[in-house]
Amino acid sequence: MDIDTLRAYLLKKPEAKEEFPFGPEAMVFKVMGKMFALVAWAENPLRVSLKCDPDLALSLREVYKAVQPAYHMNKRHWNTVVLDKTVPNNEIFTMIDDSYELVVKGLKKTERAKIQNSRE
Repeated sequence: MDIDTLRAYLLKKPEAKEEFPFGPEAMVFKVMGKMFALVAWAENPLRVSLKCDPDLALSLREVYKAVQPAYHMNKRHWNTVVLDKTVPNNEIFTMIDDSYELVVKGLKKTERAKIQNSRE
């Protein structure tokens, strides 16, 4: 997966915004001010860190060598996926969807309602 495909998919999420709070090398994608993805776009291969259910995070790490505990983040809740073509794109998209939904689930009711309205 290339940076353009990844970035387009992340920005397609309702209310998703791209920021660079950690410097130009780390693209951060947020929904309502809460991070759901961090892309190390200058790395080769490309890497994306995503929020994940703790049990699923462990399972994914067992299945894919390219899925690792996220650096500088809560390793119980965040995985880094090395986009080296060993993880199928549809699996990466599912991980992104899960990360986004986990963050949305933790938002205030009014914020979730705004997201729901933008989906319709």
